[in-house]
This record gives sequence, structure tokens and C-alpha cells, in this order.
Amino acid sequence: MSDYGHDLVFGSFITPGGGDPERTVGLAVLTEQVGLDLVTFQDHPYQPAFLDTWTLLSFVAARTTRVHLAANVTNLPLRPPAVLARSVASLDLLSGGRISLGLGAGAFWDAIEAMGGRRLTPGQGVRALEEAIEVIRQVWDTGTRGGVRVDGDFYRVVGAKRGPAPAHAVPIWLGAYKPRMLQLTGRRADGWLPTLGYLQPGDLTKGNAIIDDAAQQAGRSPRDVRRLLNIAGQFSAVGSGPLNGPAEQWVQELTELALGEGVSAFILAGDDPDDLRRFAGEVAPAVRELVAAERDRGAAPERGGDAAVRDRGAVPQRTPESGPVAATPVRPSRATVTGGAFAVVPTPDDGVRRSDQQVWDESTRPTGPAPDPDRTYTPQEQATGAHLVQIHDGLRAELAQIHDLIEQVAAGEIDAGAARSHINTMTMRQNRWTLGVYCESYCRIVTTHHTIEDQSFFPRLRAYDPRLGPVVDRLEQEHHVIHDVLEGVDRALVAYVGSPDGLADLRAAVDLLTDALLSHLSYEERELVEPLARLGIA
Repeated sequence: MSDYGHDLVFGSFITPGGGDPERTVGLAVLTEQVGLDLVTFQDHPYQPAFLDTWTLLSFVAARTTRVHLAANVTNLPLRPPAVLARSVASLDLLSGGRISLGLGAGAFWDAIEAMGGRRLTPGQGVRALEEAIEVIRQVWDTGTRGGVRVDGDFYRVVGAKRGPAPAHAVPIWLGAYKPRMLQLTGRRADGWLPTLGYLQPGDLTKGNAIIDDAAQQAGRSPRDVRRLLNIAGQFSAVGSGPLNGPAEQWVQELTELALGEGVSAFILAGDDPDDLRRFAGEVAPAVRELVAAERDRGAAPERGGDAAVRDRGAVPQRTPESGPVAATPVRPSRATVTGGAFAVVPTPDDGVRRSDQQVWDESTRPTGPAPDPDRTYTPQEQATGAHLVQIHDGLRAELAQIHDLIEQVAAGEIDAGAARSHINTMTMRQNRWTLGVYCESYCRIVTTHHTIEDQSFFPRLRAYDPRLGPVVDRLEQEHHVIHDVLEGVDRALVAYVGSPDGLADLRAAVDLLTDALLSHLSYEERELVEPLARLGIA
């Protein structure tokens, strides 16, 4: 078992196709809109059917506000390291610190040579890459006096001025498979970025061991190297192989890779927008939640990882100004989790209702056994209840953002209709589509959270304390009711995206969801945060 403790990152690996540039860019923008963390493109400068990757990254950086960007991986033999270093730093500054540098030693040497690059043997390619890393880091190191000086066999820089410094500590990730490249990754890199389809069973474990040994021999910690993984698969109703099946199968397999192989960044290769939405809405939140629960259960490593994509929380957060984008850390629980009396405070129901409809009778909700006032709790015991509150806080915050987004779109449509201009009409359609993606993703997140509770938390609560049976039964019943309410939101959303006349119905459906979900979350916290600690359930 290897878990290096890095926060989880989820991203896309998009083909930089030049046949339909707008679609290529649109998939990158969609990656941000559905709440993923990272957009990557392959870099093959000799491929005339592809857009130039560096130009594409620059264009996408200008069209996005939150998502991080990287080549997957940069073709070093055709991109001189000193110039590349300044290009990366410049785009990092222009994008507000959103660039990571994936590097490869080169592979398709006939094509590289045809473009004017120097053909290298595998051993030469590794040595050239190590020299390039030294050049790049010296260019970025503006705090050291004197010019950049690297007198290598493949790259010579003799006194070039340093700078500009990037906006943040840009991580260098290496696409590595063979022992020499893996050793270089452990010695000098910030991340290991292979493709799952190119690996044989056991290669991740072997690669981790080589990287860990090389890091330690270089005086580094193995945790200094993030483990990233390009993945590909197919969503289907029935499982028929690795990453080929329902979202629940993806969740299980990626969770095992995170906890068993130390992978903390999953980058989905493919150009299907529906797959991106499902990956962001159904897979990523559930994997985050399961990994967090397992880490809470044991002694999780200290969180670490590169600054480009660290501090991702278990629940994506979004801002109305930038749309449904950021995945920031879940805010701390209202209670400080320390030993002693139980200190986790359930969220009270404020009694505010937006809808005239009632989906259940709250007065008939059962209650569980009263806590023992003399019992004390360890910080570890209280952590699970605090984590449940944090997850619920994320759902509450996103629900509030949906309401804000609805009002913004409503205001935008009025302006667009009055102006009757082509630009405003396009803006109106885009806003309506963005709201659709956001609502759809949120509904999936809620459903996934409830599924995890039904299949994991609730059976253990019943088994460990039968007195909680009536409460658990009621919570499961409410899950089914909320599912029906979510389907109502989905129907209203479909109607709204097809016609702006459906905004009132969508607002009413979201109001009903708000009433039901906030009431349910408060009830669940009131009844479960203490039993989770008392029974030692993670």
C-alpha cells in the first residue's frame, strides 16, 4: 500500500486537433466548467493535423480563469530548454500561476529528425533531459546572482540572464517508463506522469519503488514526487474490463489506484464531452470522498504535492463570477476537533422554506439514543463527524451558487432579449448551457454522496447500534424522496435549456430541492455526527 498523501486532482487529456479548433478549445473550457482541475494536450510538433500545443495552451489560458494547464508531455527535442523556460514562466505569469510543465525525452525520432531535431539514443535522451531541467530551473531562479551556466553534452547555456520568474513554483512532471527515466524522476522531478495503457501489471509498484529509492538517495522525500496517471476508458451499464463499466466501477478502481499505488492525479484521455461531465460529476467527487474517509480511518500521510494543483478539497467549490469552476479546499469545520467532550456542532435547520410544497412530514422523524454526557472523544473519533459536516457544507455552498447563477442568467436573458443582438443571443445560449452543466453535475454529486452513505455508512450504523435503525431507515427514505426531487430538477432543466420560458419552473424545482436537501442534511448531522464518533465509523 502506497499513499503519498497528496490532494487529489482530476483533469482532461484532449486531442489538440486542428480540424475543428473551436471544438478543441470548447472541450478545454468545458473541463473548467464542470469543475475539473487540469487541462492537458499532447505535444507532437511534427504532426500537421494538430494545433501547436504551446499556442493552444496560451489561447486556452486566455479563455479560462481557474483550471490549470500543461502539455502532456512537452516534446523537449524540438523545444530548446532556455526558450521553453521563459515561455512557461511568461504564460504562468499571464495566467495567474496556472501552468505546469510536463516533459518527455522524445520518442518518434524519425519525425523529430525530419523537423530538424537531433536524433538521440535512449540513454542520450535521458541525459539531455536532465541537462534541460537544470537549464530551466536556473532560468527561473532569479534569486541567484549571475547568469545561467550549464555546460552539458546536449545543451550549453553560457551566461544567459535569468528570468522571468514564474508566478508560482511551476512543477516539472516527467513522462517516464524505463529505469533511467524513473531514477531521474526521483532525483530531479516534481511528478511522474505515465499513461496507464502503456503499463503492464505491476509497473506502477515497480516504478514507485525506483522513484522512491532515487529520491531518498538524492536527499529528497518520496512525497516530493506527485504520481499522476493518464487514463482512458468507457462508461457503460455493465462492467466488461478495467475502466469499462458504470461510474461506480470507475470510482472503485481509481480509489484503489490512489490508496494502493499512490496516484493522486487522474487525467482522462478522450474528446467526449459527456464523458468529461460524468468524470467530473460522478467519479471525481466520490473518489475524493472515499480516499478522504480511508485516510481519516488510518494515519494518513501529511498532505503534500506541487503548488500548481495542491490543496484540492473533497467537494468542488464554485464562484458566480467565474462560473462553475474552482475546486478549493473544504473550509474547516465549525468545531475545533480536539480530545475531550464532543465538539462537532451539527448544522441547525433555520426553518426557512422557499417552496410551498412539502415532500415529507418533518415532525415524524425518529431520533436516536441520547449521547452519554460523561463520555469523552479522541480527535480521531470526532474527525468523521467533522468531515461529514464539511462535505455537507460543500453541498450547501454549491446549492447557493446555483441560486445565484439562476438569477444571473435570468438577468442576462432580459438584457439579451432587449438588445436582440447576435452577440447577446450567443451569450444567452452559453449562459443557459453553462447553468445546465452546473445543475446536472450538482445533481450527480448529491446522488453519488447518498449512494456512498446507503452502501457504506448506513449498514455499519445499523450493525453497530441497532437503536439507530429507525433513524437510518428514515434517512434512506428521504434519499429516495430527494432522488425524485432531483429528477424534477432535471426535467425542468431540460425544458429550460430548450426554451427560455422554462426559467420559472426551473427556479421552482431548485427551490423545492433546496428545502428538501437542507432540511435533510441538518437532520442527518443532528442524528449521526455523535454516533459516528462513538462507534468509530470512518
